[in-house]
Amino acid sequence: MKNEEQTRTLFGINLTSRPIWQQFLICSSGFFFGYLVNGICEEYVYNRLQFSYGWYFTFVQGFVYLVLLRLQGFTTKHMVNPWKTYWKLSAVLMGSHGLTKGSLAWLNYPAQLMFKSTKVLPVMVMGAFIPGLRRKYPPHEYIAAILLVIGLIMFTLADANTSPNFSMLGVIMVSGALIMDAFLGNLQEAIFTMNPETSQTEMLFCSTVVGLPFLIPPMLLTGEIFKAWNACYEHPYVYGVLVFEAMATFIGQVSVLSLIAIFGAATTAMITTARKAVTLLLSYLIFTKPLTEQHGTGLILIAMGIVLKMLPENKIPTLNKPSPIPMKSYDNEKKTLTEDDEEKRPLV
Repeated sequence: MKNEEQTRTLFGINLTSRPIWQQFLICSSGFFFGYLVNGICEEYVYNRLQFSYGWYFTFVQGFVYLVLLRLQGFTTKHMVNPWKTYWKLSAVLMGSHGLTKGSLAWLNYPAQLMFKSTKVLPVMVMGAFIPGLRRKYPPHEYIAAILLVIGLIMFTLADANTSPNFSMLGVIMVSGALIMDAFLGNLQEAIFTMNPETSQTEMLFCSTVVGLPFLIPPMLLTGEIFKAWNACYEHPYVYGVLVFEAMATFIGQVSVLSLIAIFGAATTAMITTARKAVTLLLSYLIFTKPLTEQHGTGLILIAMGIVLKMLPENKIPTLNKPSPIPMKSYDNEKKTLTEDDEEKRPLV
């Protein structure tokens, strides 16, 4: 756990005063709830309604975030970091969101989901190069990440045979989002590490405000802003789905930022992978898609990777054993000095 001295809250719940397992449970529950709803809404909008406007939907989502943050009472007066801190983070964040949502026009949701599940490996690798982190991980965690990648490949190859919505362009887009995700989690952790006073709401507010302008060029160059506007004008109920999705995702975003601040980017990436597996199963159950043996093998390998990542490290607690010795020595020394100097002590 990092930054134990920093008080952290999540929607009014004090996390710092609670045991570590309760912190993990509360943050994970908020994250799972928010992104399970997000996954179902995205599957409905992209695959059922055939609305593939990722950049525009991310733009709308950003404004919903700002409204919710304002309702929570956050203003620029609560900022502890300068605006320039969030330029790189915002560009990566919006690029990741836009490419992720846009890839659903060429990939079905489970295939995209499994690609995104592998982000734990690039997150771990990138963590060794981000200034302020320079993290190193034990070998079994890299093995766990490799199992996830192999499971993804098997699942994706099987999905290409059972789903018509699979193309190389979608793979390129989601791969670009994956690379940006590798920077995203580590940059967020670096900001929390270098300035522990940074709150989750500040992180989300600043990255959204700075990031929204980055979405305008791709919307204009592709003409998506006009197509999406006309499509949503003809079907205004889509905005209701988008707002509902954004509200749920807001809960998930603040929760995942809490996980990054407390447990780090790599651990959070593994938790998001577990969430993706649950969302994947729900996608097949709700939208009645065929599962093959190859799908099952891929899921088993992913489960093995998750279990391996959760194994505790075997460390010998050598730092705690010698602690009584210096304490005893200090007490004896203090006692001796007190007895020797007792006669020299002035009377009060």
